[in-house]
Amino acid sequence: MQIRDKKDNESEDYILQENKKTKFGATFIAIILIIIIAVVAMTGVYFDYW
Repeated sequence: MQIRDKKDNESEDYILQENKKTKFGATFIAIILIIIIAVVAMTGVYFDYW
């Protein structure tokens, strides 16, 4: 998987492009994953698994 360079206008087969949608999507997914990990950890503490 490659990230498209702004200077490379010849190739169009890149999955990730460097634009606002890609940056927002990657940030959103990262935040959701962090929230899920925190919730799982808090659940383990609450039920005395850790």
